[in-house]
Amino acid sequence: AKSKDTPIIVYCGRNLRSPLAAKTLENMGYTNVKNYADGFFVWKEEMNPVKVSDYEPDSILYRLPEEIAPGVYSAIGATQPYTYENSNHNNNLSFIVTTDGVLVFNAGGSYLVAKAMHEEIKKVTDQKVKYVVLENSQGHAILGSNYWKKQGAIIIAHVEADKEIRHRGEDIYARTLRVQKEKIIGTKVVFPDLTFKEKMPISMGNTQIELMHIGASHSPDDIQLWLPQQKILISGDTAFNERMLPIFSHTNAAAWIETWDKIEALEPALIIPGHGEPTDLATITKFTKDYLVYMRTEVEKVIDDDGGLYEAYSIDQSMFRNRGTFRELHKQNAERIFKQMEFE
Repeated sequence: AKSKDTPIIVYCGRNLRSPLAAKTLENMGYTNVKNYADGFFVWKEEMNPVKVSDYEPDSILYRLPEEIAPGVYSAIGATQPYTYENSNHNNNLSFIVTTDGVLVFNAGGSYLVAKAMHEEIKKVTDQKVKYVVLENSQGHAILGSNYWKKQGAIIIAHVEADKEIRHRGEDIYARTLRVQKEKIIGTKVVFPDLTFKEKMPISMGNTQIELMHIGASHSPDDIQLWLPQQKILISGDTAFNERMLPIFSHTNAAAWIETWDKIEALEPALIIPGHGEPTDLATITKFTKDYLVYMRTEVEKVIDDDGGLYEAYSIDQSMFRNRGTFRELHKQNAERIFKQMEFE
């Protein structure tokens, strides 16, 4: 805690350990400690904020899918790095139910995650999953593809994602195996069936779907899904909410900011981001574009003052510290943006 008078609420499952924990904190000098006697489950039911390693202990999915809009569902992943506990479900897995089948956005991070997602889809509809769209070539997007291929689904990705999977797919699998261990059983790297560069329209019954690559963002192979009738954008990793976005060695932060104009031009009523809860454009802009603009502005000041990497690391990012993955990413992001900008 920042100070001894920081408000602290202590709870446990059945109010057995939390009274002792609260007393211990008071003995340590903390003056604003309260024990929540009703316990964790009541706290959660009352929609108070919780931070848990797995929302659904009876499922390999971190969270089960929920209906976000009529016919549009999403299983919101953990806003944290992939871990054994979250089963590589640390991105959003979505699906659209139409009058002519189901489209899934993101294959999931393993065969078992994909299978669990399919079981949830079957609770909603008996329609066949016709298409599975990969937001990019990251493991949590692609490694469930072989499950879906077994079900007869067509796998769709951007041309650059296809190249990356063919070139680095086995490395992605091996890296995931080290963390997921037995949870990756059944998983194999398979390649997309269809690819596109800029746009791919899909008509499924009465539902019009547009797959798009609107420009550079988190990765060169990031794609988006647009539902024009409902003005819903499934953004993939072009947009983030609630967690800090990553700057990779191949991320072009300046181009990502330029891409934002195209997102705003769509005037989406709802955005299902790559990470975090579905929300509106203003919130997504705060967590994505505004962060990129802030960091580039601060790095530019460092460079103008003849500063170096140490000064870039020291950029004040404290206002973002409540975002998931802040600890893992904030210094990496400063470093990579600095290295990009020092030669602009």
